Amino acid sequence: MAPPSEVGTDTLLPDLPKGPLQAYRARASFCWQELALFLEGEDVLRLKKAIFSALENDPLFARPHGEDLSLEKYRELNFLRCKRAMEYNLLPVESIVANPLLVQTLITCLGMYDWSLAIKLHLHMLIFASAIYSSGSERHLKYLPKIFNMEIFGCFAVTELSHGSNAKAIRTTAHYDPTTEEFIIHSPDFEAAKFWIGNMGKTATHAVVFAQLYTPGGQCHGLHAFMVQIRNPKTLLPMPGVMVGDMGKKLGLNGMDNGFAMFHKVRVPRQDLLNRTGDVTPEGTYVTPFKDDRQRFGATLGTLSIGRVVIMGMSTANLKLAVSIALRFSATRCQFGPSDVEEVPVLEYQMQQWRLLPYLAAAYALDHFSKSLFLDLAELQQGLMGADQSTRQAELGREIHALASAGKPLASWITQRGIAEDMAIWPVGFEACDARGFLAVNRLGDLRNDNDPNCTYEGDNNVLLQQTSTYLLRLLARHVHGGARFESPLKTVDFLEAYPDILGQRFTCPSVNSCLDSSVPLAAYEWLVCYLLRESYQKFNQEKRSGSNDFEARNNSQVYYCRPLALAFLELTVVRKFHEYTHQRSVPPPLRAVLGRLGALYALWSLSQHTALLYQGGYFAGEQAGKMIQSAILDLCSQLKDDAVALVDVIAPPDFVLDSPIGRADGELYKNLWTAVLLESKVLERPSWWSEFSVNKPHVGSLKSKL
Repeated sequence: MAPPSEVGTDTLLPDLPKGPLQAYRARASFCWQELALFLEGEDVLRLKKAIFSALENDPLFARPHGEDLSLEKYRELNFLRCKRAMEYNLLPVESIVANPLLVQTLITCLGMYDWSLAIKLHLHMLIFASAIYSSGSERHLKYLPKIFNMEIFGCFAVTELSHGSNAKAIRTTAHYDPTTEEFIIHSPDFEAAKFWIGNMGKTATHAVVFAQLYTPGGQCHGLHAFMVQIRNPKTLLPMPGVMVGDMGKKLGLNGMDNGFAMFHKVRVPRQDLLNRTGDVTPEGTYVTPFKDDRQRFGATLGTLSIGRVVIMGMSTANLKLAVSIALRFSATRCQFGPSDVEEVPVLEYQMQQWRLLPYLAAAYALDHFSKSLFLDLAELQQGLMGADQSTRQAELGREIHALASAGKPLASWITQRGIAEDMAIWPVGFEACDARGFLAVNRLGDLRNDNDPNCTYEGDNNVLLQQTSTYLLRLLARHVHGGARFESPLKTVDFLEAYPDILGQRFTCPSVNSCLDSSVPLAAYEWLVCYLLRESYQKFNQEKRSGSNDFEARNNSQVYYCRPLALAFLELTVVRKFHEYTHQRSVPPPLRAVLGRLGALYALWSLSQHTALLYQGGYFAGEQAGKMIQSAILDLCSQLKDDAVALVDVIAPPDFVLDSPIGRADGELYKNLWTAVLLESKVLERPSWWSEFSVNKPHVGSLKSKL
């Protein structure tokens, strides 16, 4: 299918419809189109326009309002939509090479429409195809055209019923048979079944299966990836020796067919070992370019970093949707006022500003960070493809792994809290979206259900944070024992060179006004990370001196030490990246003030959640420090209040994609909500069960006589 026609620059950002929101738009301190162009760039805006136009103009993507699709029908429709999206060829390969960020744009735009669609495409096109491309070699390139034309459909099978986060303990085996030059893929028992695998339930014909590789003689060479056919592409029936099925209905993402599979001595050709990190000769000899097993294992699971970085973008997109709905609602929903005859929009209330605007600021800061990390990951992947085994390449891989391992928890948890804030009911009657937030038609419930899995898949959030804290503790150990410098390719840890001096600093901000810039929380965050790093290091060593082994010492150092260390480090990195971005000379002068306020609000709001630690470690002293941070947050909320609607206009998708009556761009809150409720309901129709009930129900009089 041909892609949609080219979009002219004059139509990239058309004016929004007039309506009740116009009052706030008129008070904005900046032009929303100018900010969108600065943040996104013309290439991204063109792709967004093409994607959204294609979805809105294609009947296959029409919203089934008023109709509850069955699970089977939803799965079928989602597969057909995935196929159609690929037929549009919205993102040619040459465009990806020129601007890798367009890949993330495609996924998040489709996800804003329906995350089941976006994830299905992401798993097939990025995770499955990328695993073959980056983990395989020239002999595997034959699969790529078949993936792009959907002759085969793929999934990525690491997780098992009994093992997920502990990938080294995966129990599926692959024994090499030199007599036939085949690997025998086998699940030793049901606990080794591949489990929760996206696309596997109904539609995948092939899987990248991770298994322990054994050569003749019984030697195990650790986890490796294999291309395994699990279904016949023409019939979708399981291949011999493969038991494959669907997980059934979930709390969300039900267009996605998560599945399970067991393998009973399934033979695959030797050439279907994805052999970039290790190979087996026809005779059965294992060969690898890596001298260090840890490096090889890290490279084998490199695809997981892609998934985690993409999930950061997915979570941030959900946050954008949620705050767009809540803030447009808040700007048009009027309740109470200074007199009985004058009601004001609930956005004018300080409580509403304090509850919503920090999440708007977080959406901007996290969006910039996730895009930046995606580009860093693209650089890493290019190095892997070029067989770069330099020290810098290895350090870059470790740094990106640490950032992605904390970035996914931070983004998914902030979004989880933000959606809950938007949905909750305040007894007075004007919570973020009051009772309307609970109407399914307004979409916040679906956003919550679709975002919650981001906290678990591709690694449980709390487990992932241990990866980040371990990375930092190893840097400190190398510094203490060998005098190694604190430095990394992306420079996220370079500030630790001043580790002892930073620990001696204290909060010295003289006034609230001097706190209204992100440089103040930046300095506080540097101290906080240094403090938590020292405390975590000392706690671990104290546990060791008490007789604990490494496993026990790590386990006993998590809750109040390593976990907050990892989160604070990632928050610092997000704050620093956004601060540097918004303070560069290329920022147009009309945009500097609003971007500076967004950065400062996110930084101070995040920092305020660590107030107890700042006092505990002595960085804050006296009540004025804490009060100053609180006052600065409220001042920034007040300053951003009139810009809130215009800031939402920058990040909100078109109404067809946002699909929320209370969040439409025209701001006609009550008219849109009334129309939507009428569409969803069957007006003047009695319940289908009523006639049977009314015939068979006991008569009130007969009941009285029996009594």
